[in-house]
Amino acid sequence: MFSAFVYIVQCSDGSYYVGSVRGDLEKRIAEHNAGTNRGYTSSRRPVKLVWAENFQQITDAITAERQIKDWSRAKKEALIRGDFELIARLARRRTSFNSTQ
Repeated sequence: MFSAFVYIVQCSDGSYYVGSVRGDLEKRIAEHNAGTNRGYTSSRRPVKLVWAENFQQITDAITAERQIKDWSRAKKEALIRGDFELIARLARRRTSFNSTQ
């Protein structure tokens, strides 16, 4: 069975990119830094891996990637730090905000 990763890299401009990959995470980060694939990170090199999580299935990694991409910068930074309490607080605050609109 393949392993897969969802990951966050910090770009040279300070922004974050969230991605997923099946297999070799180090190779994927090297591809970002080489500009192999045109896209968000190609003009924001170098990138630095700041967080990653391993999954057994690529579909699970893609699901997590899509969820994290929708998060605020503050929530992504809390994930990078491993501050799960703050992630929960920020999620509640967003839910409360969205329900009042």
